[in-house]
Amino acid sequence: MRISDMNWMQVEQYLTHDDRAVLPLGSTEQHSHLRLTVDCILPERVAAEAAEPLGVPVFPVVAYGVTPYFREFPGSISLRIETHLNVVRDILDGLAHSGFRRILVCNGHGGNGAVAQLAQEWSAHQAGCRIIFHNWWNAPRTWAKVQEVDPVASHGSWMENFPWTRLPNVSMPETQRPMVDLARLRLLDPVALREYLGDGNYGGFYQRPDEEMLAIWRVAVEETRALLADGWG
Repeated sequence: MRISDMNWMQVEQYLTHDDRAVLPLGSTEQHSHLRLTVDCILPERVAAEAAEPLGVPVFPVVAYGVTPYFREFPGSISLRIETHLNVVRDILDGLAHSGFRRILVCNGHGGNGAVAQLAQEWSAHQAGCRIIFHNWWNAPRTWAKVQEVDPVASHGSWMENFPWTRLPNVSMPETQRPMVDLARLRLLDPVALREYLGDGNYGGFYQRPDEEMLAIWRVAVEETRALLADGWG
């Protein structure tokens, strides 16, 4: 269930019998022909679908992440690493103060990786608190399913093209784009990176059949739910 569908009294009642919560992390950045908020939509949705049968509340996604390399693509907004970590730390402090002790951070953006280290540090200094940092898209079972469908999969490609991340009346190229040179990409400044990337797809087809995408989605939801239910040691 989403925290936006609860009032404070319901949260207080929930905390009398459970102490789990989910915090999705996202980013607002270019995703080729898809929505700029792909990395917000996907972790929040996978978290909500995973948590619903367990009755665990899902907090609103943190909609901005660390993505300075995309700043030349209009609409891509990046926080400084220290800003992002401070925001996440403050949210975790607030969750702990409310009484949440087991927090699944469901991350949807690779640039937010520093939060994994923050989570370890934070939980080490918060008695009784545990955090699972979960990159939903490349968790073992989900990534294996992606590779089973098509091993040429990347940022802005088919693997992020779900019915809820595409835009109406925006047609997708039908070609398969060759994978970009990731080693070269990491050396480019934002202006050169935009020139090199073109439309922003890192490589692969732009869209695959929905039945394939929904099969991947089911694995992602199940894998996230299993962590939330049984991943606490």
